[in-house]
Amino acid sequence: MPLTMAVSGEINFIKKVGGKEDIRRFLENLGFTVGSKVSVISQISGNVIVSIKDSRVAISREMANKIII
Repeated sequence: MPLTMAVSGEINFIKKVGGKEDIRRFLENLGFTVGSKVSVISQISGNVIVSIKDSRVAISREMANKIII
């Protein structure tokens, strides 16, 4: 399921990062790699704030839909 459907506070593991090459590279630089632990902190106006690799990152709904957990 996409990251946008995750329950807040629940720890998930990334199974796949989709999208075009430049989007995948951007997300990989933020720490969104296969096997990484990710947890949704909150969703505000469609944007998603997640905790990944001891950091908080805000990404758009479009990018969050490309991350499969």
